[in-house]
Amino acid sequence: MAEQSDWMFPENLQPRAEALRFDLDAALDSVVMLRAEIPDDAFTASILGTERIGNGVVIRHDGLILTIGYLVTEAERVWLTTNDGKVVPGYPLAYDFVTGFALVQPLGKLAGPWMARGSSASCRPGDDMIVIGHGGLAHTLSAKLLVKREFAGYWEYVLDEALFTAPAHPQWGGTALVGHDGKLIGIGSLLVQEPADDQPVQGNMFVPIDLLDPILDDLLRQGQAARPPRPWLGMYTTEAQGQLVVAGVADGGPADRAGIRQGDFVQEVAGAKPASLADFFRKVWQVGQAGVEVPLTLVRKGAQMKLRIRSADRGAFLKKPRLH
Repeated sequence: MAEQSDWMFPENLQPRAEALRFDLDAALDSVVMLRAEIPDDAFTASILGTERIGNGVVIRHDGLILTIGYLVTEAERVWLTTNDGKVVPGYPLAYDFVTGFALVQPLGKLAGPWMARGSSASCRPGDDMIVIGHGGLAHTLSAKLLVKREFAGYWEYVLDEALFTAPAHPQWGGTALVGHDGKLIGIGSLLVQEPADDQPVQGNMFVPIDLLDPILDDLLRQGQAARPPRPWLGMYTTEAQGQLVVAGVADGGPADRAGIRQGDFVQEVAGAKPASLADFFRKVWQVGQAGVEVPLTLVRKGAQMKLRIRSADRGAFLKKPRLH
């Protein structure tokens, strides 16, 4: 895997410190590189890999780091690197499946600045943004907020209002989306294509920072938000030509055990036809908590099938972090 220092943005795509109303250097130094090592037998190893490299943002004076959860889920070891080259181990303190946020506690003193949190509700499409990755100005991008809209991911994930920016940061995972006041607006999650007038524009999707405050105390206290776990099917579903189709299933997950196969079409959940991928997930979650039986109507090769899938708690399939 290429080191994060092997590239840089052209100067015309980098923000200019003199045009900003905040200390850009301090903002740059509050973003660290995060490297996670995952065991070969981890549930997510085959999908997300056993070595994950991304970014994290220091959000408190004690060094607490906010990042995107897929970087550290099932991590056996986490290493944090500052812009001045200091490396300290970290502990994956919490991961929230609903938002996608994760917290990492440094197990050593970072001795750098931290970034104040702003409000994603205050930004509007067309606003100037800055996307900061570890590595200083060379890895920092001037961007625009394109749109705020619903997002649904095939891994049974929905955001009511995600943030979409362009141009794209190539190492988006855990990057800091920063507003005009230098405050944190969102955390980088995905590389996406957004529709445009003549051709799609490549950009990034960010999880809004406003989702953090309601759950932060719970994450710090108990490693998860104080809400019942949602029913998880382990069924990777996508939208294709107005239909919901199963693109794959998680090995050993509820859908796999129920005999659901790639290529099956989703017709109904609990007797109701979902209007979209997001609506499908919400209908599943409305049936009850993790462990509830979810009634599904599927179509395979033209034949209708009615199943009741015993859902699960996604977290029960994942390795838990441990201190060394």
